[in-house]
Amino acid sequence: MDSSGTSVLSVNIGRPRPNPWKRLGATGIDKRPVGGPVAVSAPGPKGTGAVGLAGDRVYDVKHHGGTDQAVYAYAREDLDGWEAELGGPLANGVFGENLTTLGLDVNGALIGERWRIGPDVVLEVSCSRIPCGTFQGWLERDGWIKRFTRAALPGAYLRVIEPGEIRSGDPLEIVHRPAHEVTVAMQFRAATLEPELLPLLAGADALPDEIKEMIRRPVRAPRTPDGAPGHDPSAVMY
Repeated sequence: MDSSGTSVLSVNIGRPRPNPWKRLGATGIDKRPVGGPVAVSAPGPKGTGAVGLAGDRVYDVKHHGGTDQAVYAYAREDLDGWEAELGGPLANGVFGENLTTLGLDVNGALIGERWRIGPDVVLEVSCSRIPCGTFQGWLERDGWIKRFTRAALPGAYLRVIEPGEIRSGDPLEIVHRPAHEVTVAMQFRAATLEPELLPLLAGADALPDEIKEMIRRPVRAPRTPDGAPGHDPSAVMY
């Protein structure tokens, strides 16, 4: 459980902007680093647009926000990898993440793992991000959903267990790891291109109810655009 040297590199808040990629008036995917403390609290059930960080919100209230998607984290190391692959700079927050982390394997985090950030805030890993049309349009990359899915580096959604304030540069400590082997990356693969992994998720009690229902009643795997079998990401959350 050694997480020495891990930290929050930046805390990112969304700026509302038009969303031409969905039939919605706006999107909050344009997140930028902010200075100073940001209040973190549990947003309540999905459907209101509320998220865990004060000053931020989502606009696709059917698929985003709420308790299980209160905070989204992505590793700076994974952004660096995408920079090399895509051939251009990627700023902190550009993937729509609230927290850009440093020194932490976000995709290797276990479902139900808990992180303490700064002196007060405790977050719990709940599930992976699922890419959507807004994400693809925002990055202006044709085929991005397919590419992002195949890479299986989705980043993690987190619940707020203990509220408080966080700042860029706060230390991040893993304070609990559950007794199973279901990682964020495994859950993502099971929900997208490898539905045969779904039964292996059963031991992860902290999964959202939508994903637990997938485990109980697997969705029949459709074909992806390249003809490979896989789950439709829109059947989960995006």
